Amino acid sequence: MTLENKQGITDPAELARVEEQISKRKAVELFESGRLDSLTAGTFSALAEIHRYLFEDIYDFAGKIREVNLAKGSFRFAPVMYLTAALEHIDAMPQSTYDQIIEKYVEMNIAHPFREGNGRSTRIWLDLMLKQELHQVVDWSQVDKNDYLLAMERSPIKDVEIKCLLMAALTGQINNRTVYMKGIDASYHYEGYTAYKAEELSLDEPEEEYELEP
Repeated sequence: MTLENKQGITDPAELARVEEQISKRKAVELFESGRLDSLTAGTFSALAEIHRYLFEDIYDFAGKIREVNLAKGSFRFAPVMYLTAALEHIDAMPQSTYDQIIEKYVEMNIAHPFREGNGRSTRIWLDLMLKQELHQVVDWSQVDKNDYLLAMERSPIKDVEIKCLLMAALTGQINNRTVYMKGIDASYHYEGYTAYKAEELSLDEPEEEYELEP
C-alpha cells in the first residue's frame, strides 16, 4: 500500500525516493534559514511545525495529529482516543536535565503523533531541546543504526540504554553545519532512506552554478 500523497505517486519505491529528496531538502532549509531556532523547544507545537515543514509538499496530513492507530511489530503506539491527552502530558514534562529530555523524547516516540515521518521529525525536535536547554546536540553520525533501533525498541520498558547511547554522541558544536548535515543523513538512514546526501540538497551552493552562460 502506498500512502496517498500530493505527488500522485502510486509506486512505493518512487514515493520513498521523492519523499526523501523533498523532505531532506526541507530539513536542510530548516537549519540554513534559522527557522528551527525560532521554535519553542520541547513543545508539541514545535514538533508539529517541524513535521509540517518537512512533509507539507508530500502529504496532506503534514503537521496534523494522526487519526488512525499505529503499531510496529507487536508494539502499539498511543491509541488515537488517548493521543491528545498524551501530547498534553508530554508538553508538561520537565526538560531541564539530560535525563529529563531523553525521557520526554521516549514518551513522544511512544505517542507517535503522525501518520508517517515521526522518527525523522522527532530527532530534530530532540536536538532542538538539547540545544536550547543544554547547549549540546547529538552527533547522529556517531550513533550506529542497529544500536539506536534496538535501544529505542526497548526504551518504553527501560530507557537507560538509549540514554547511554546518545550521551556518548553529544557534542557542543550546536551550530556546526557539517554536524547537522551528517546528522540528517544518519537520521534518514535509520529509516532506510539513503538515496540523497543532505549536502547535495543544500541551498548554500557555489555561486557559479547559478551564473548564466555568456
